[in-house]
Amino acid sequence: MMERKREMGIAYFARRIKQPRGIWVKMTFIVVLGLCFVFFWSFLSSSASTFNVQRESFDDIAEPVSSRTKSAHHVSESSKLRERGKVESGSKSKEGKKVGGSSVHKHETKKKKEHAVSHPHKKKDVPKPVVEEVVVKEDQEHEEVESDDSDQSNKEDGEEGTESDGNEGESDGNGDGSVDDSSASVDEEVEEKNEEVTVNEISKKRKRKGPVFDPKAEYSWRLCNTRSKHNYMPCIDNDGLVGRLQSYRHRERSCPKKPVMCLVPLPHDGYDPPVSWPESKSKILYKNVAHPKLAAYIKKHNWVNETGEYLSFPQNQTTFNGNVLQYLEFIQEMVPDIEWGKNVRIVLDIGCSDSSFVAALLDKDVLTVSLGLKDDLVDLAQVALERGFPTFVSSLASRRLPFPSGVFDTIHCAACGVHWHSHGGKLLLEMNRILRPNGYFILSSNNDKIEDDEAMTALTASICWNILAHKTEEASEMGVRIYQKPESNDIYELRRKKNPPLCEDNENPDAAWYVPMKTCIYEIPSAIEQHGAEWPEEWPKRLETYPEWLTSKEKAMEDTNHWNAMVNKSYLTGLGIDWLHIRNVMDMTAIYGGFGASLVKQNVWVMNVVPVHSPDTLPFIYERGLLGIYHDWCEPFGTYPRSYDLLHADHLFSRLKNRCKQPASIVVEMDRLTRPGGWVVVRDKVEILEPLEEILRSLHWEIRMTYAQDKEGMLCAQKTLWRP
Repeated sequence: MMERKREMGIAYFARRIKQPRGIWVKMTFIVVLGLCFVFFWSFLSSSASTFNVQRESFDDIAEPVSSRTKSAHHVSESSKLRERGKVESGSKSKEGKKVGGSSVHKHETKKKKEHAVSHPHKKKDVPKPVVEEVVVKEDQEHEEVESDDSDQSNKEDGEEGTESDGNEGESDGNGDGSVDDSSASVDEEVEEKNEEVTVNEISKKRKRKGPVFDPKAEYSWRLCNTRSKHNYMPCIDNDGLVGRLQSYRHRERSCPKKPVMCLVPLPHDGYDPPVSWPESKSKILYKNVAHPKLAAYIKKHNWVNETGEYLSFPQNQTTFNGNVLQYLEFIQEMVPDIEWGKNVRIVLDIGCSDSSFVAALLDKDVLTVSLGLKDDLVDLAQVALERGFPTFVSSLASRRLPFPSGVFDTIHCAACGVHWHSHGGKLLLEMNRILRPNGYFILSSNNDKIEDDEAMTALTASICWNILAHKTEEASEMGVRIYQKPESNDIYELRRKKNPPLCEDNENPDAAWYVPMKTCIYEIPSAIEQHGAEWPEEWPKRLETYPEWLTSKEKAMEDTNHWNAMVNKSYLTGLGIDWLHIRNVMDMTAIYGGFGASLVKQNVWVMNVVPVHSPDTLPFIYERGLLGIYHDWCEPFGTYPRSYDLLHADHLFSRLKNRCKQPASIVVEMDRLTRPGGWVVVRDKVEILEPLEEILRSLHWEIRMTYAQDKEGMLCAQKTLWRP
């Protein structure tokens, strides 16, 4: 009976729809159906991914630094930091002034008593660190930077990227450097989704409270069971369905759906302490970078030899014939204005090849970062890192590289196999985006095809690159072309064909995290308040030069002075770190690059990471002649395991606690990045350092030193060879 009534009701509803006045019923039905679809879609997508927004304040993430209160604090408030004595310190807070909507206070901190805890396994002859204002100013500095540099956001106007959950951006694995059209459609979808960020989603994030690390959590570690084994790169090596259908190192970054909580195993034959710098330039331990395809590669190339337990690199030898020093001199003879080490300081080398180019430029005070293109041929990026050269691993397909616009003095590509003219010249337009106005693009090859040559000539002419020289170097038989990017927009108006077109004014050229490449030309900065409008000072003067477009010069100077004092008085002498064995360094939360600048005179290079959720200060870091990259620490970093000797994390966790699904996965990533015997220095709140220390102990790291003062502290730990 009930079924009969239901059928009659449906029939009645159908008759009403057929009537003329039934149009309103139809419209109502369509609207209701649409709302149901939207609700259902938002429910599914919210659990799969979240969206990043350039922050204007850290107030919703981190509590104000406790030293801003008038009362004195004792270290005994913390019970888990080992063997810690009491420290009496006082701090006075003056009336704060409003900066960017948040209260920022000026401090007059009295000189504090130093206190360091020496653990049983710490060397007794290590002096106590001199810690003056260890952490009382970092939150304040970040808050002030936001108001001054928010206009330089690296993700704005709907161009933000998503926190990858493993569902985005696969493309072809053909390894020829070409762009896959299928991945472009995925990026368009990502870009459309980014525009759907609402105030409600942001407010939900801000309501999330609680400790960074779950105090009740117990960690049971296991080894990662992946195809790439001891060389596992989580967002690059895809072991899922896509990995079975394609090459497991596919053409776009794609992270696992769940945070990685497994440990990367050591190489099959174990791992020994790496050869120290500068000896590592000429030889490294083979077992540390062993790879089946590397063995086959060595037999075919004379720039690398297997000598006993080492891989040796004959001086000035390259993959092509001739001497690398002659090659550099040949380039400078063609274009004297290049002036390696003075006019040109920061270089991007496409493809790692043999790193001889990087090594030779390093002797000329040129800092070169190599882009290790993802492929299955050979792990040359890992070899470069083991030798002590700046390197990162990424694709060059359909998404932008994680750099701001106009920061590289020179881009170099020698036999890198990239088809720059393919797919509308999208890849070359990306080089045009990150190349500094008046910067140089050096292209070397010994097997140019006529059709490729013609296509490249037409493309460079369409973007108004001036070809300064085109000659063949006799010794190497390499044809070398040197192009120069325009210094003003006037030449763009003279083009007969406006193809590629100029980019829209509302498009942010610095947006680079999960942002698809554009087939347009960004206008060259001309206003004094824009970065890139003028060529920087010669090196090393540019390190201490603060350009006119930097709106927070005083804060940048304070940051530089602060880190110079901290590094010289504490880091180099008081933490027990043997700096003779430190070469690859990462600052996980760089602001103005002050920490990296303070280490310039040391035999190290520093990768300055500017988190995508923080104010965009990366253009200034490049302006002063240092390297850096954008990254979201809720995801693994683009490099091989065991890449870095020292990681520096200044208030990283306190600013990520409301963003990442499982902050403990960042500790796992730190374990992956650090070489056995390598170091981690963390500065943060005591409430964060306590559980962090427990996690590191569960990973069998040796806690070398802990320090606390006014609810802020420092932790210094060293990684061991332990694996579960």
